[in-house]
Amino acid sequence: MEKDIEQILYSAEAIQERVVELGQTITADFKDKNPLLIGVLKGSFVFMADLVRALDMPCQLEFMGVSSYGNKSETTGAVKITRDLECDIEGRHVIVIEDILDSGLTLSYLMKYLQNRRPASIEICTLLDKPERRQVEVHPRYKGFAIPDAFVVGYGLDFAESYRNLPYIGVLKPSVYA
Repeated sequence: MEKDIEQILYSAEAIQERVVELGQTITADFKDKNPLLIGVLKGSFVFMADLVRALDMPCQLEFMGVSSYGNKSETTGAVKITRDLECDIEGRHVIVIEDILDSGLTLSYLMKYLQNRRPASIEICTLLDKPERRQVEVHPRYKGFAIPDAFVVGYGLDFAESYRNLPYIGVLKPSVYA
């Protein structure tokens, strides 16, 4: 896998430091609200696991499967719910945990979908934000890092279900996904 990485953008240490900072900020904002954290599978699972351990407050966890990429490096634009929530979110404070905010199509769709379930509040926490690629307006309240327009993998992010287990975030060589 290492041979397929063009450049490391964020080391495991830099990621952990930023995740702890995000956890402290979210704890301060939601300390008495018992938020429901909804991880968007599969990419967010590593980030969410570390983020939850950085929170110093009661919270609950849930997961959704949402896809717009398939095995491609570009979004198809068609959002598909592959796994829905198993709990009611009406009246709950919800934080959607995402690995990367790219075009915004998936998160825009998901936010509207969840808003219809009448949560008390709903916020986005994304590890990576790629604003250059935004096609629709989506504004995360919490974000780890802004990144350039590059295809990244590692720390839960994949290409064709591979590279999720890399401990850092790296740029995948174009020859791998072209």
